[in-house]
Formats: sequence, C-alpha cells, structure tokens
Amino acid sequence: MTTNEALVLREIDARGVLRLTLNRPNAFNSLSEAMLAALLAEFEAAAKDESVRVVVLGAAGKAFCAGHDLKEMRAEPSLDYYQTLFAQCTQVMLAIQKLPVPVIARVQGIATAAGCQLVAMCDLAVASRDARFAVSGVNLGLFCSTPGVALSRNLSRKAAFEMLVTGGFISADEAQAKGLVNRVAEPDQLDAAVEALVAAIVAKPRVALAMGKSLFYRQLEKGIAAAYDDAGQTMACNMMDDSALEGVQAFIDKRPPRWGQGA
Repeated sequence: MTTNEALVLREIDARGVLRLTLNRPNAFNSLSEAMLAALLAEFEAAAKDESVRVVVLGAAGKAFCAGHDLKEMRAEPSLDYYQTLFAQCTQVMLAIQKLPVPVIARVQGIATAAGCQLVAMCDLAVASRDARFAVSGVNLGLFCSTPGVALSRNLSRKAAFEMLVTGGFISADEAQAKGLVNRVAEPDQLDAAVEALVAAIVAKPRVALAMGKSLFYRQLEKGIAAAYDDAGQTMACNMMDDSALEGVQAFIDKRPPRWGQGA
C-alpha cells in the first residue's frame, strides 16, 4: 500500500461513482501535508478520468476532518513554511471546484476549521444528524481566514462571520438551515441520503453537468451582465451537444431520452 492509498482510500463502482475516504481516523483525519498531497493527487486523477460521474468524499472513524494538523504546523514555525502550507491547502480546495463532476461531502462527525472548509468547498453536502461544524481557529488565536473564503460563499455574511469570530459549533440542522449542507439524515440513513443525490446525478448527461458546474462558479464572481453573457454562451454550446439535442427531442416525442454511455 502506498502512502496515498493509506491516507485516502479510493473506490469506484460501475456507475462511475468515485468514493474517496480520508483515512487518518486516529488523528481525526487532520489535513497533514501528506494528506493534502494525497487528496490533490486523487482530485487531479479524477479530473482526467472521463469514467468518473460523481465524487463522494467521506472519512473513516468518528470525525470527518478536524482541520490542519496542528502538531505538524507547530513543528516548523516560519513564514515561508506557513505560506507554502496554506497555498497547498488552497490548491486542494480549488481542485474540488475545478473537477468537471459534482463532489458530495459525506459528513459523519465533526468538521472543524479546514475540515469545515472542505465541506463548504464541496458542491453538495449530506450530514449525519450528530455531525457538528465549526471554524474554531480563533479559539487558539488563529482566525480561520482561508476557511472563511469558502464559508462566506455558502452562508450569509452575518452567519459566516459569527462562526468565524466565536469559534462555536453549530449542529447539522443549523448547518442545513444556514446553507452549509444540503441534507441531514439519521446516522443509519446517511448512506441512503447520499445515494439519493448520487442516483439523481448519474442519471444526467456528464457533459451537461460539467459545463453547468464550471459556469455556476464562474458567474458567481462576475457582475450580473457578464454573468448572463457567459451563461447564455454556455447554454448555446450545451444545446449543440448531442445529449441536449437528444433530450429535447425526447421531450418533444414524449419518450425517455436515449443517452449513450458517454453522455
């Protein structure tokens, strides 16, 4: 077993559902440099693999992810080291957004600091009812600035800022109400809730989802006129794809679409 395989477990099924599992349960799946490198390698490989239709990011043990590895961070206190570390983490977070397929966070335990950031960066999130979320660095004198970038793009400004300045935990139900997660399930129903989203996604043409995901995040950073220009061009290109032409024709013919294996 390689280091990457040990830190991030990988499994893909016949539908193209790629399940990545953070595998440092004894360290609450904290994001060591090696863990970040393993995650980045998996995301980059998935981005190049056209058989992948959706990624489910989960974790082994009681915690989803407790953020950065604080012992590792404290071992080498230099500005250069911290700049490199946070740049590495940012690269991993942006890789999620750059993936051409939806990424679902499967959250079974606590997700704190960069772990909460990881949930926020995923396109979708399903949490066990006993999961909890916090950006708690401020309790240690370290404002969770990089998690704040993702958090402020999921929650309202005041809700995100309250989490950042208090460092307090919120429940799974609160996380859903604030927009951090999509769905909350009882612990024994977590996988079924994830599967409901997975099934809905893999039933759609991959190319449409890839174009749509890319546009979704691009337009958020633009003014409304530029966003509409980009969205209109994306829809026009999407409409010229065989899967969209078939889907529209199927609607006209009042029959199910016949999408090919590559759709």
